[in-house]
Amino acid sequence: MSALSTPFGFASTAGEVVAGIDLTGRRAVITGASSGIGAETARALAATGAAVTLAVRDVEAGERVAKDITRSTGNQDLRAVRLDLTDPASIAAFIAAWQGPLHILVNNAGVMACPEQYTKHGWEWQFATNHLGHFALATGLHEALAADGNARVVVVSSTGHQQSPIVWDDINFAFRPYDPWLAYGQSKTANVLFAVEATRRWADDNITANALMPGAVYTNLQRHTGGRGSGRVPAELIKTVEQGAATSALLATSPLLEGVGGRYFVDCNETEVVDRRSGTLDGVARYALDPQGARRLWDLSQDLLTGAA
Repeated sequence: MSALSTPFGFASTAGEVVAGIDLTGRRAVITGASSGIGAETARALAATGAAVTLAVRDVEAGERVAKDITRSTGNQDLRAVRLDLTDPASIAAFIAAWQGPLHILVNNAGVMACPEQYTKHGWEWQFATNHLGHFALATGLHEALAADGNARVVVVSSTGHQQSPIVWDDINFAFRPYDPWLAYGQSKTANVLFAVEATRRWADDNITANALMPGAVYTNLQRHTGGRGSGRVPAELIKTVEQGAATSALLATSPLLEGVGGRYFVDCNETEVVDRRSGTLDGVARYALDPQGARRLWDLSQDLLTGAA
């Protein structure tokens, strides 16, 4: 299976990626869309004519973004709905309120390298936010996605996944000292594994899921790291927010991705599989695409959520 390449690359913007695409009549949900690349992904999808729901913790901020997108695109069909990915009750309420088919789900929200913190169920905060909450949301919306017959799930991961595989015996750092970057890496590996297993498990429903690295973009995601992420990315590799949203927009909308799932993209193109930390923003660790690991994570995630119910 050859890697998928597109005409777009590092400098492409979300607006350029969706130019000429018409998604009128289709519906999208984007988590974490009150700022950063989530907001720009929402803007790009709105420009195609799609009805866009901004799933956000801060509804007032989400409504401001929705109004701004309406002004810039002319699309009136935007709304902000509250969603807290660390709270199963909030996720359940969002799912229960959804009616009708869902064509695009963008799992964009996330936290990075935050101080040690746990949910009320004892889940490490980054694993809970970046993976487990999105897992609950996607599986809860499965029937809505299946109703479309050609739905897409887009999962925002990171090159940070190369910091750590899933540490199966100690996901919640019960025995090892908490390390914010290892916790982040583990959660981002989980994002890729979810895309692999969702594509396999939901193949009969024609649902595809792909993961991506948006690039190094300065947004609210860096609030726990002084605003500059790891601080190790060269200045020439820093993207604008519009460029950072391009790969998400591509995976959500492009005809080139029709029927394509379970893959990992960087700069709008599928990237190489690596067996050592690459030292660049490219590459996906082989363990993040492992089918057995993907199945194991799916079962573990279901067990955790069932225990919290």
